[in-house]
Amino acid sequence: MRFRLTPRDDGFFELFARTGDILVEATAVLTEFLGSDQVRRVDLARRMEEVEHAGDEAAHAVLRRLTSSFVTPFDREDIYRLTSRLDDCLDLMHAAVDLIVIYRLGTLPPAVGDLVQIITRQAELTREALPRLRAPGELADYWVEINRLENQADQVHRELLGTIFGGEHDAITIMKLKEVVETLENTADAFEDVAHTVETIAVKES
Repeated sequence: MRFRLTPRDDGFFELFARTGDILVEATAVLTEFLGSDQVRRVDLARRMEEVEHAGDEAAHAVLRRLTSSFVTPFDREDIYRLTSRLDDCLDLMHAAVDLIVIYRLGTLPPAVGDLVQIITRQAELTREALPRLRAPGELADYWVEINRLENQADQVHRELLGTIFGGEHDAITIMKLKEVVETLENTADAFEDVAHTVETIAVKES
């Protein structure tokens, strides 16, 4: 445990907690989006854009505080890296929704829902973990479970590729579906990157 002679700025924890709430909200929009018709999907795509913008504002708030704070709760480079990784998660969910709308994809393979369920659980665990960054060494269960879920997402991704290339779709549809599925799998990877950053912080603070 490192000792500090000057007070640290604990406001970062509230900002990270806010980001956790936004991540879970994004997964809720994504889940509803998958089960909606084309008209409703357009409305939900706009909602996802609003959520993503809220995430950008939260990220900017962290970076502004980083600039103005003399003493931070952990290394500045790790605060910046964690903020960037969290933003990646939101950007990728937003991108997946946009792709589905732009490509006018209708019914998606059922396992896409399984992949979104994994991402949703990752977001929930991340939301629970972020306010607890005051004691990052106590978050080992979090990053272990996120890693397990990412491995599960890899398996679902492989199964989805098998379905997409199973002969039921034309070449253009295959291309569209593959890009959407890979964007969602990259989202699961991004949550794992967040967990790895938290683990790095824990190691440094131990």
